[in-house]
Amino acid sequence: MTALKYAPLLALMLAACSSAPPRPDAPAPSASKPPQAQVPAVTPPLPDTAGEAERNNARVCRQVMQHDERNYTKGGLYAPKVADAHPDGELDVSLLEEPVPRSEPKSRGGNRSPYKVLGRSYYVRDSAEGYKERGVASWYGTKFHGRTTSSGEIYDMCQFSAAHKSLPLPSFVRVTRLDTGQSVIVRVNDRGPFHEGRIIDLSFAAASKLGINRLGTAKVEVEAVSNLEDLAPVVVVETPENEKRYLQVGSFASEDNAKALKERLRDLSIDAAFIQKARTEQGPVWRVRIGPLNSLEIPRIQQLLQEIGLQGVRVGSE
Repeated sequence: MTALKYAPLLALMLAACSSAPPRPDAPAPSASKPPQAQVPAVTPPLPDTAGEAERNNARVCRQVMQHDERNYTKGGLYAPKVADAHPDGELDVSLLEEPVPRSEPKSRGGNRSPYKVLGRSYYVRDSAEGYKERGVASWYGTKFHGRTTSSGEIYDMCQFSAAHKSLPLPSFVRVTRLDTGQSVIVRVNDRGPFHEGRIIDLSFAAASKLGINRLGTAKVEVEAVSNLEDLAPVVVVETPENEKRYLQVGSFASEDNAKALKERLRDLSIDAAFIQKARTEQGPVWRVRIGPLNSLEIPRIQQLLQEIGLQGVRVGSE
């Protein structure tokens, strides 16, 4: 995350994976070790310039359930008698950056196919390409915060991540709430949920972005993505008339892809297109923007972009 980076470190959650079976491919804890809580890495101190919202986010993200290993089944991820929970407080998700979809090697854990849970076999897809499905999303919180996921990574409820039954780990998907149109990009690095009818388990941060962290579940569409060209419907942000306005058309992990889009826009006589490089936690990204524009130019260019199938255009100002 660029604006704020939190490392992983109770209101009862209505519906998450607290009753889900154990996630496969997780290493079992050593029998010789005494029961103890798993403690995530210490959250780095905030700079003196951090604001109130940043400090609140840091406080929420430090909340770790005290885990007694004797409650957990083989694999160390599932404690059937321990309820999952909502942390004390809410996240300001505007301070968190969504992951940038990119090609990653498959993780060593969590990709065995088939694998079996509660007597049922599940098959892992060879690729996430072309995946699109509608169903119910749930989420998981403090019970798993700081514990190992099926991929072997540590679950951080304050990152945009998710668990899925069949997508290869890791994968990137866009999750869209069907009743509101809100969407979020998440990195799939875990297995679950195994409840009937549920297709994805979101992190607390992702659930907060979609506004379902207090609801527990919501109907969503999940679609695999390979870039950020198609994020969300057009959103117009009102700005004073004297401010410069820009349209963001896409954000890419590859500079060549950004250049290709810029040339495509130039072919449409959109000469104000330019590329702006930015750094994120996952590495550099190249953002394709158009501007500066006045209030009369914006609707015309938005219409042009929509006619050629480009969505996710955002209006900003500087």
